Amino acid sequence: MSEQKIVHVHLPENEVFKTTLTAGKHELIADEPESVQGGQDSGPDPYDYLLMGLGSCTLMTVKMYARRKGWVIEDMYLELRHNKRHAKDCAECEDPKSKIDHIEKELIIKGDLSQEQLDKLLDISKKCPVHRTLESDISISSSLSNR
Repeated sequence: MSEQKIVHVHLPENEVFKTTLTAGKHELIADEPESVQGGQDSGPDPYDYLLMGLGSCTLMTVKMYARRKGWVIEDMYLELRHNKRHAKDCAECEDPKSKIDHIEKELIIKGDLSQEQLDKLLDISKKCPVHRTLESDISISSSLSNR
């Protein structure tokens, strides 16, 4: 079993939504956009972080594979989009609960690679650990402390 990851997230009393996220020695800020009442847009929103986590994992996985194969990648980009779509077989599509989350990943690779190599890298991009986690059944346990 892999080592358990721990991050800390803090939303102090004097902030509406601006949240401090700490992972080891790294500190980041999250916030809601100004379009949400009280949001100051002082950092990415939670879905931005979800997409950034998936994106960085995807590119790292592709790069690791290409390096093992000795394939030269000059540059890589990934554009991710998130939205909610109606389930195709939805009988009650006016119900907001009938929508499913959909993430699109567009991988852009610069390098002298054959179409077969590019196809393999696209396949590998779907095997990054975060991608697999998001497509799996996820169990979340919640508890509360009043300190």
